[in-house]
Amino acid sequence: MTTMVAVAMALALPGGVSNASGPPPFRAPQQTDSFYRYTGDRPLSKIPRGTVLKQRSAHLTIGPLPTPVTALQLLYRTTDQLGHATATVTTVVAPLPRPVAPKLLGYLSFYDDLGGKCAPSYTLTGGNPGSANQSGAAEEEQLIQFYVANGWIVTVPDYEGPHLHWMAGRQAGKATLDALRATETALGIGADTKVGLSGYSGGAVAADWAAELAPSYAPRLNLVGVAMGGIPVDYANLFRYANGTKVYSAAIPGMLLGLARAYGIELHRYLSPYGHKMVDAERHVCIGSVFGHYPGLTYQKMLKPKYRDLFRVKPFARVFRQQRMGTVSGHPHTAVMMGIGNVDGYGDGVMSARDVVALGQEYCRQGVPVEYHRYDGAGHETAGAEFEPQTVPFLQDRFAGLPFKGNCGSIRATG
Repeated sequence: MTTMVAVAMALALPGGVSNASGPPPFRAPQQTDSFYRYTGDRPLSKIPRGTVLKQRSAHLTIGPLPTPVTALQLLYRTTDQLGHATATVTTVVAPLPRPVAPKLLGYLSFYDDLGGKCAPSYTLTGGNPGSANQSGAAEEEQLIQFYVANGWIVTVPDYEGPHLHWMAGRQAGKATLDALRATETALGIGADTKVGLSGYSGGAVAADWAAELAPSYAPRLNLVGVAMGGIPVDYANLFRYANGTKVYSAAIPGMLLGLARAYGIELHRYLSPYGHKMVDAERHVCIGSVFGHYPGLTYQKMLKPKYRDLFRVKPFARVFRQQRMGTVSGHPHTAVMMGIGNVDGYGDGVMSARDVVALGQEYCRQGVPVEYHRYDGAGHETAGAEFEPQTVPFLQDRFAGLPFKGNCGSIRATG
């Protein structure tokens, strides 16, 4: 959700309002590129999770410019939010020569995509995310190359899946874990390979759920550290915090759409005419391109009167409850670094610092070593600029096997 630093769709993405006088509508690679489509005879549900289904080479880009760096793209089997077998793509960038003792990093992009043009498998290999998203995509590409320069293999999954289920936590976590398994298989590196994760904002959704799900979903992965910042711990509080604001209220229609796709909710049944207009406006966007476009937007105005108490409406109440981080049975089995801005005594303008503190304290009670950072005076985007440089020494130490205690004893309530 910050402007900083795939199997093709079986059904086309829902269409928006066409503009006959404008350029032809963008067609997502998930719709047009056959690489994203699983075409095998064996049902996906019978194929083990993390299995590589296809692979191809591509060249990494910085913005629109190709580089001599070769990437490997993998179509792999994973699981969606409702437990159904699906397939998505991860893009793998490895240092040359490849290290004798490889370290594997899952970098989780904040691509926040509802239409396909900001999926990392597309942008990392020359796809144009649109002018409003180019700087963020370029900064992520530079960050990935910096990680590779440390000697790490980096895998970057399209964790929203082929139908762009933005903000679907369990799906994002499972797609991340399966991308790591697929990468290990494709590169012929063992399950004892040390693995780290890093994600900010939307990427923190994938990072946290992967950390929570790993002990049960991918117990053989040697996960040694997870860095996550700008963390949306509780979506209900995110909605309340962003509601009616000048900038981040624009995320509300897209979040409703992404979650409705993931859970199979007929969203139109609940929307007011204004709500239909807002959802249609965001049906194909990368969410960072619409921040500030709808100042004062509220979820109440988007809903029919009888549904305006959103958190008591049955399907949404279930969704918000299931999306709350820290609710997986068990807990992460690895060191965790958490970062959050504090611009107003409550949070970074969209993510609640109090929620991040509460999650960190809960992990500490469960015996998880946590390193917590609060970036005072920093909003969501500027906090990201403070978080990202801290991920490198944290992950370097985890890959090196150095002792880690964290700062559980000093995590305090915000404000």
